[in-house]
Amino acid sequence: MNESSASKMDVWKGRMREVIARLRRGLPFASGVFGALLVLFFYNLLIVKPNQLTVEDVNASVAMVMASATPASAYSAQVYQIIQPSLILIQVEEKHKDAKSDFGLGSGVVVDSFGNILTSLHVVKDASVIMVTFADGTQSQAAIVSEMPERDIAVLQAYDTPLSVVPAVLGNPNSMNVGDEAFVVGNPFGLYSSMSSGVISGFDRVFQMEGTGLEIPGMIQIDAAVNPGNSGGPLLNRNGHVIGIITGIVNPTDESFFVGIGFAVPITVAVGGMGSPPY
Repeated sequence: MNESSASKMDVWKGRMREVIARLRRGLPFASGVFGALLVLFFYNLLIVKPNQLTVEDVNASVAMVMASATPASAYSAQVYQIIQPSLILIQVEEKHKDAKSDFGLGSGVVVDSFGNILTSLHVVKDASVIMVTFADGTQSQAAIVSEMPERDIAVLQAYDTPLSVVPAVLGNPNSMNVGDEAFVVGNPFGLYSSMSSGVISGFDRVFQMEGTGLEIPGMIQIDAAVNPGNSGGPLLNRNGHVIGIITGIVNPTDESFFVGIGFAVPITVAVGGMGSPPY
């Protein structure tokens, strides 16, 4: 072997030693990478993956949420909440010469900030004592301050009113149509603050007052239940606005219970009992 060949051999051996040294230095890193890959493999193999949501799963979840959503309250519930603070219970006593007394009851509604109460005249006519109960429980004797006999309307003023009264909002019956919702809130049979609902059945009806021969024209006909104790109470639209004052019912028998036809004086006319012009 000549000198040139020996020199090349030395160079080759030196490079081989360098390669071996580099492999030895990289072995720990390679081992670490291999170990990490091994851990990931067993993790994916052993850990249960969550199921992928399908379109059907999403639709089912949406349907469940919609089914459990709270619906909006009915119009009748909103009407009741609006009118209840303005409702009046009226109790009357009529004393006779023989020391006996007759008792009756009806309904009324506060219609202005002065505490004036609209009701039916036949509820309070000839009464010796008129007692009114406001929504907050305040009780007071009251007196008739104005009458409209031809419309069976009376206006009461309590001797002692609450510190604050809540007048009802007066609506426009002329904007109503046959078939529109109608709500009656009053005290039938003494059941305080009871509600019934129905529809407007007709306009411009003539109602004959029982035992008086008085005929009242221009009445609103309704099929919402009206019974003794409702007289004088408010007839309301779906917004809780007073559109009439309940006057009476028609029953082909001698009984006084409701059979499907009730009447109310339009509020546009009833306010005339307060000295206000019809509107």
